[in-house]
Amino acid sequence: MAESLSYTTSFFTPITTIATTSINIPIITYFKPSIRAKKSSLIVCSRRPNYTPNHIPDPNYIRILDTTLRDGEQSPGASMTPNEKLKIARQLAKLGVDIIEAGFPAASVSEVEAVKLIAQEVGNATVDDDINGHVPVICGLSRCRKEDIDKAWEAMKYAKFPRILLFIATSEIHMKYKLKLTKEEVIEKATSMVAYARSVGFNDIEFGLEDATRSEREFLYEILGEIIKAGATTIGIGDTVGYCLPREFGQLIADIKANTPGIENVIVAIHCHNDLGLAVANTLEGISSGATEVDVTINGIGERAGNASLEEVVMTIKCKEMLLGGLYTGINTRHIVMTSKMVEEYTGMQVQPHKAIVGANAFSHESGVHQDGMLKNKSTYEIMSPEDIGLHKSNEYRFTLGKLSGRQALKAKLIELGHNIDGKELNDLFWRFKSVAETKKFITDDDVLALVSN
Repeated sequence: MAESLSYTTSFFTPITTIATTSINIPIITYFKPSIRAKKSSLIVCSRRPNYTPNHIPDPNYIRILDTTLRDGEQSPGASMTPNEKLKIARQLAKLGVDIIEAGFPAASVSEVEAVKLIAQEVGNATVDDDINGHVPVICGLSRCRKEDIDKAWEAMKYAKFPRILLFIATSEIHMKYKLKLTKEEVIEKATSMVAYARSVGFNDIEFGLEDATRSEREFLYEILGEIIKAGATTIGIGDTVGYCLPREFGQLIADIKANTPGIENVIVAIHCHNDLGLAVANTLEGISSGATEVDVTINGIGERAGNASLEEVVMTIKCKEMLLGGLYTGINTRHIVMTSKMVEEYTGMQVQPHKAIVGANAFSHESGVHQDGMLKNKSTYEIMSPEDIGLHKSNEYRFTLGKLSGRQALKAKLIELGHNIDGKELNDLFWRFKSVAETKKFITDDDVLALVSN
């Protein structure tokens, strides 16, 4: 009988603890720390652990697999040329991702070319500003077919660290209607293809279970145990249709770790889609429950509603490090903005202005109340520094002047433009500014200067 772990210590599970201050004001704490906090020290190592396919020496380290060049490119209209994919791969290496999923070699001749280029160049080059001499793993997707595996090896054998990502669906609906295979046949196909991948030269084999979150638990434990026995080094758990709530996904990862034979000998990776807008939340819940590798994409692009966003996952781990038990990544966050803009340009997938971390409005302030707070102390309305993600503001506070802006923001803009105006003159100018702002979406520097000269 499978064991089910208690789920009282998850990152997103609400609990309420009432404490009392000396003046009897209740303080409510909504979340307990990750279960990982109880298992490991809170000491954070600055050095990226050496790469071993099936083991991470530091239990607090989270590997980042970026699948922008594979799952991200599957977004309708996001296809890229081999040269564009190579340029993005170079940037992903600078960003510090551990594993670059470069593509699906069996898909086309140009895919083989792109993956081979990336394996030859990026898969052997040390990142210039990485003191640890980081060389990313180069990964390629493959169905459970010998011809796919052969093409994957032909493209990736040039990399210092080549990895193949095999996959098969395990949910009843997929096995019955898509694969038309029994459970026994799915297990046989999966294990035989792991063995074949090893025979052609792959020592780093990830096996992903498509639609794992809608699969029977007992079948998951069985097939994962057999895949591990066959030689897989990483097992991937996919919320392929983005169907799980965070607590469901966290419980699934906890149950897999508790009930799968040989699970201690492999890395547990997670791949979450965003159909209900929960990809990042599920990813965070997954690592809180013991997963140590996450699949993400730049700007969250991907099939249908997209994947978990790299920048959101990484910056949440950075901002909530202690609550997550000291987890950390090897990402150089100062390259986030540049990488986001490159992906946006090459894929044509525009980033929405209010997108977390990299959206145009993420560090912009128009409300007078917010602008006043920012002028007094930036931490009133910014939980991270824009410079931390490589964003260099055109003005110190990144204010957008509009009809909701206040006097202090206008005064700050005037000082920036070389006009130190105060008192009645500022008051008169402010009300004229308000009149103009009622008729325009944005007030430019030229508009402000025109008000001064009038």
